Amino acid sequence: MAMSPPDAPLVKRKLMLVAAEASGDALGAGLMAQLRVQAPDIDWSFVGIGGARMSEQGVKSPFDIAQLSILGLVEGLKALPRVKARVRDTVALTVSEKPDAVVLIDSWGFTLRAAVAIRKALPGVPLIKYVGPQVWAARPGRAKTLAGAVDFLIALHPMDPPFFEAQGLKTIVVGNPALHTNFGDADPLAFRKSIGLSADAPMLLVLPGSRPAEIKHMMPVFAEVLARLHRERPDLTFVMPVADTVRARVEAAVKAIPVPIRLVENEAGKFSAMRAATLALACSGTVSTELALAGCPMVIAYKLEPLTYWIYKRISTLKHATMFNIMADRRIAPEFLQNECTADNLLNAIDQRLDDKALREEQVREQFEALDIMGRGSAPTAERAARAVLDFLDLR
Repeated sequence: MAMSPPDAPLVKRKLMLVAAEASGDALGAGLMAQLRVQAPDIDWSFVGIGGARMSEQGVKSPFDIAQLSILGLVEGLKALPRVKARVRDTVALTVSEKPDAVVLIDSWGFTLRAAVAIRKALPGVPLIKYVGPQVWAARPGRAKTLAGAVDFLIALHPMDPPFFEAQGLKTIVVGNPALHTNFGDADPLAFRKSIGLSADAPMLLVLPGSRPAEIKHMMPVFAEVLARLHRERPDLTFVMPVADTVRARVEAAVKAIPVPIRLVENEAGKFSAMRAATLALACSGTVSTELALAGCPMVIAYKLEPLTYWIYKRISTLKHATMFNIMADRRIAPEFLQNECTADNLLNAIDQRLDDKALREEQVREQFEALDIMGRGSAPTAERAARAVLDFLDLR
């Protein structure tokens, strides 16, 4: 990019970013930071909807995005009045700020409604979607819907472009951000020492999710698993990272479990704990990729509202839920979903791995191979996304 003469005034650009969940908040923050790095001769102004991470980059959100952390079709219907109210707030902010472009991050239901409403209120503003719906997994018709609502898609997965470009939506793939999780400062030995564990003492990392609905569905079965493990393996230490979005819910649930559980309340501690753990019991999601990068074997669990799951099974074409299992097209990490997500099934898989170091090591090796298929080692997602935004807006 050509630099401006030393005395030339900086070009001003205002970008609005809209994120409705913690994962989107992280994507938005990374994008803003990279835009400043890659286009230093632009005087950036960032506005929009986001959480703590985007706030650190200067975005003052008019409402708490925790109220939009909604999981499942049934739950989405129940929350529809609240979602519509927040869409109106988002449009009002857009009209007030008049940004040069709007980036709508993930959260399909909310950001699609926001895109349609913003397009109606400000027909000329460019709309960029950052993370598309997984049409390769279910409901391919959403590709046409998105193509009619936005101007450009920044996608995470190599399976995305054929679906969206067939509908005329320009799409670029920037990779899964979880592949670039930085474990450089993680110190597993120091973490173990901080909680009084020796280097080889057994430790189970428990990750019940980052959405209220996930805590609601996963904590009861996880609580039973932990109680039984504690009785059978009194030397096993339990560690549980806590997401900001569900802190109060997790803390309340943990108090009801008659098991000593050490809570970890920051990212640095979470990554050290991932490196330190013997094994993880995790709610399905992005955390599975992070665990795989950390070299931690895992058992995956997930539950939804029964009706939501019934609908999902009838529209999904996937054989697996965990991304590295999907990419490898085989069950590397065991998954126990919905009716299979029972204490007995989870305990059996956990016991097998706690008792068999070779099994754990083989799972870690296969997880690493799957991460390579996913694109481990490529340029960071935020860096590639910022380039895509600058190119689309012709600012390079």
